[in-house]
Amino acid sequence: MAGSTVSGIGSNIDTQSIVTSLVNSAKAPKQSQINTQSLKATTTLTSIGKIQAALDAFRGAMTSMATDTSYGGLVGKSSNESVATMTAGSKASNGSFSLVVNQLASASKLSTASYKDGASAVVNKGTSPTTLTVSQGTKKYDLSVPVGATLQQVRDSLNSQFGTSGLSANLLTDSTGSRLIITSTTMGEGSDLTLSGNSGIDTGYTVVDKPQDAKYTIDGIANTSKSNSIDEAVSGISIKLLSVSPTASGATSPTATTISVTTSTTALKSAVKGFVDTYNALMTAINAETKITTNPDGSITAGALSGDSTMRSLTSAIRGELNTLSGSGTLKSLAQFGVTTSESDGTLSITDAKWDKAVATNAADISSIFTGSTGLLARMTAATDGFAKATTGVMAQRSTTLKDNLTDLAKQQDALNERMDALTKSLSDKYNAMDTLVAQLRQQSDSVLATLNALNKSKDN
Repeated sequence: MAGSTVSGIGSNIDTQSIVTSLVNSAKAPKQSQINTQSLKATTTLTSIGKIQAALDAFRGAMTSMATDTSYGGLVGKSSNESVATMTAGSKASNGSFSLVVNQLASASKLSTASYKDGASAVVNKGTSPTTLTVSQGTKKYDLSVPVGATLQQVRDSLNSQFGTSGLSANLLTDSTGSRLIITSTTMGEGSDLTLSGNSGIDTGYTVVDKPQDAKYTIDGIANTSKSNSIDEAVSGISIKLLSVSPTASGATSPTATTISVTTSTTALKSAVKGFVDTYNALMTAINAETKITTNPDGSITAGALSGDSTMRSLTSAIRGELNTLSGSGTLKSLAQFGVTTSESDGTLSITDAKWDKAVATNAADISSIFTGSTGLLARMTAATDGFAKATTGVMAQRSTTLKDNLTDLAKQQDALNERMDALTKSLSDKYNAMDTLVAQLRQQSDSVLATLNALNKSKDN
């Protein structure tokens, strides 16, 4: 705090201490109010931030779980993963199928004529650019070949310009030189590549591989595919073909690969436990900021958000959805599967014995409880929307209000400091003036006494 130094030399009074005491006394009530409000706003803002982070993590987990297939408890398996692998989606159901792969899908592949000078061979020795056109069906990809371009540069340009379109070029070098090998990620019959243009690179090219469809049978029913990834040939199942089915020695037909989908109670329990853990993480965060602690001396320490109405509303919304009956099965609540709520802190736990008994006969009910537009995961997300939205949510608005309060309190602090500086100067000036006056009076007093003493000495003489 700025101000003049008051020494009290003239009056022998510590006027500086008096001024400091008076200013501190005037400042104390307002300073105490600012300090209390600032501490409360800062603490509350920090706690709101922790809850917001925990809520965002909870909602993110709900979104991820909603797209997961674990709540169906379904596990896909291939009896020969060197022939095919499979993934069971949310629409899959229990069953097994016999798969025979007769032919894999493949892409078109071309080879240019060999250039004896290798990768550095100049393919445009003319005086103007030329064009190499790669065609696939109705699509044409025109590549400009500049004057002096080498085979390596043509390869690099083709990959750079048309790699995202599925074209790929490589150089194959042998004792006769180098040639450009061009292929495509597009497979299946009808996706043949051809070369044309006026670059000369297209002259004498040969077809290395013709594109073909994948050919396979599922339970004896023949089918084809333009790629080796097969979706929905069996409802809810994605199959990736990796090789042609082998034929055992002495056998007349290929060995079938069994594709099966079964319910795994282990996977199902793991999924439910994932939900329980995520729910508990949010409740633990809320409890940490709202709890009331009794200290060893009997005093009570309340959390920053203890008794907070927003926290009560959020907790009520979440627990309300948790306790709502849902699903299309016989069992419609988590409690019926042994998921219990702690009375002390609201966290969840799974009673293994009750879980094992319920899931043995009603495993399918779990999926309908959690998934779908009216399932628990979707309802939990909807129930927290009003709290968690980035700008309009309750948490965001409270944070904004608290930040505004802190800004206002900072302004109040600045104004208080300015007033106290002015008061310090005013009091200092007054006490300086008093000190000066006292000094003058003392000088006059000393002068009068000196005169009287002189007169008395003169009379005595």
